[in-house]
Amino acid sequence: MTGNTFIIAELSANHNGSIETAKRTILAAKEAGADAVKLQTYTADTLTIDCRKDCFVQKGGLWDGYSLYELYRKAYTPWEWHNELFGYAKSLGLCCFSTPFDNSAVDFLEKLDTPIYKIASFEITDTKLIRYAASKGKPMIISTGTATLSDLELAVRTCREVGNDNITLLKCTSAYPATLEMANLRLIPEIRKRFGVKVGVSDHSMTDTIATTAVALGATVIEKHLILDRKMGGADSGFSMEPEEFARMCAEVRNVEKCLGSPDFPTDPDTIPGRSLCRSLFVCEDMKKGDVLTPTNLRSIRPGNGLHPSYLDECIGKTVNRDIEKGTPFSLDYIQ
Repeated sequence: MTGNTFIIAELSANHNGSIETAKRTILAAKEAGADAVKLQTYTADTLTIDCRKDCFVQKGGLWDGYSLYELYRKAYTPWEWHNELFGYAKSLGLCCFSTPFDNSAVDFLEKLDTPIYKIASFEITDTKLIRYAASKGKPMIISTGTATLSDLELAVRTCREVGNDNITLLKCTSAYPATLEMANLRLIPEIRKRFGVKVGVSDHSMTDTIATTAVALGATVIEKHLILDRKMGGADSGFSMEPEEFARMCAEVRNVEKCLGSPDFPTDPDTIPGRSLCRSLFVCEDMKKGDVLTPTNLRSIRPGNGLHPSYLDECIGKTVNRDIEKGTPFSLDYIQ
């Protein structure tokens, strides 16, 4: 990671059936500033059945008219590509991992030594899959897009029941593309507090506003789809960022990190920029030994080299034990 936020470029279906396009997209992710690239590991048969009954056919939106089986067959990443893509990403210094959609995909990814498991929003109710992936002892990233509160409670409990407490929940809107009004990012600190987990965001909007705002609210993971060129088309093209947009988002996330700093209040004035220009007590007229301190000859002014202004009332009316030139920072040592 190059910062506090783990930025994931989601490849998904944006290879459009070409391993060379997949590799070029991984390279673009690296050049744009991502920390990781994520694949999806499924086949149409592990996700659904080949059926065109009404409930299996998409109505409206990007995938209008496709049956689920047709969509997944078109969008899937061939398993025989995985080893090469994992290796290529690693050669670029990128973390590469995947979303499994059934236990056979977990077994396959274990052979590739995947460092992380991601559970997709629509699998949030598949406790069998969550338990099996979590049992491998790898960090778990789980999207919350379609989840109720009870779904989240069950998913987190399922991970912990097999001894896996390395959990990140991604605030997610399962709309493609998603609008800013759907984001509800105020849930980020609430999720962290309620579940005692790390929190991130999986963003399907077409701006970097959600990502940067999420980081300001405490997100430690950002997931965003990346495509070389939306004009390529494809199942996910309508809600994916192009490399220049992705790079701008990464840069803005890093800028937000710089702004956040730490939650510690400063205790050493010398470490605070500009502190030297704060007010302090100065002798504002030439004084002789025995002169009385008054609001005229002892004032709270800039800069901050003298005694703290809170001592002013304590000093007024007392006499000085030496000659003091105008412009001298005042000290309690000057009082008789």
